[in-house]
Amino acid sequence: MGRNDNMRYDSAMRPSPVDGPAPGRAPRGARRPRRRHRVVVVAYDRVALFEMAIAVEVFGLPRPELKIPWYDFTVCAIDRGPLRATGSIHVRAGRDLRAIARADTVIVPGWRDPAEIPPRRLLDSIRGAHRRGARIVSICSGVFVLAAAGLLDGGRATTHWRYTETLRRSYPSVRVEPDVLYVQEGRVFTSAGSAAGIDLCLHLVRLDHGADVANQVARRLVVSPHREGGQAQFIDRPVPARIGGGLVRATDWALEHLDRPFGVDDLAKAAALSTRSLVRRFHSELGTTPHRWLVQQRVFAAQRELEGSRSTVEEIAATVGFGTAQTLRLHFRRVLRTSPNAYRRRFARRASR
Repeated sequence: MGRNDNMRYDSAMRPSPVDGPAPGRAPRGARRPRRRHRVVVVAYDRVALFEMAIAVEVFGLPRPELKIPWYDFTVCAIDRGPLRATGSIHVRAGRDLRAIARADTVIVPGWRDPAEIPPRRLLDSIRGAHRRGARIVSICSGVFVLAAAGLLDGGRATTHWRYTETLRRSYPSVRVEPDVLYVQEGRVFTSAGSAAGIDLCLHLVRLDHGADVANQVARRLVVSPHREGGQAQFIDRPVPARIGGGLVRATDWALEHLDRPFGVDDLAKAAALSTRSLVRRFHSELGTTPHRWLVQQRVFAAQRELEGSRSTVEEIAATVGFGTAQTLRLHFRRVLRTSPNAYRRRFARRASR
């Protein structure tokens, strides 16, 4: 699973049998019925509707076709009355925070403001659930609730790429994984933005019920049945606008000549800078090295070709300056944690060329 390799599953998270009828009321030797795994989703005023709906769709929708005990699903609210949600929609939850006390899995679907400390009663409820062995899950900015509760101290976590720096600054004890879909640290799970929450929820189904059931649910959702948590978030990384003149000349020249096999000395010449000055400027203005930046630009160019053209991997490698398909595959997997062919299968558009 790439860097997210801490995949040991705690037995406290598995669906477990109920205590059954009182002694003497059931035939001797009768099997105890399995208690359904209780999933509780936390709703709040200004709730992130899409993230909450992911949990509802995966865990709350009845699935009689699976012929297994599905989840016991509940939405609880931390605020009274109808809750405002995205799109001028109002939501009314049937339970309050006391529902968390009996949950096997608690899901926090986003948080309304990363700068707002969550209510103490919510943090106490989540800490209590974690202490007794429940799974604690966040989608997107819900990670800020888990961090405020202290559940991420010293551990790894992720969130939407827009919030990674805010999370790192606000909670320096958290090891932020900025470019993955989801992270599992024991019984604490965090996902990146929006759609990555679907991947994490399917991962939880896979842990509870196996790959076949998770694949059936994925087919109902019409999504990919399995994206590893270590796969990179596919985000756009444009060249920053506020860079100095010499560096602009270097980056513009490089982007116009990506098909050529050039290196750092050629970039320095295009910028009319010494190689040492170029390296220093790249570090201070772009936060990276010239070589790393160049590799990334070639990978991003390969992404566009894979999405919109019918060129072979070998042809694309030449077009973006990697020279050989082997070199393209090496850098593509290092940057995006997937192969060019897998990326094309998922993101290719109908190409006219």
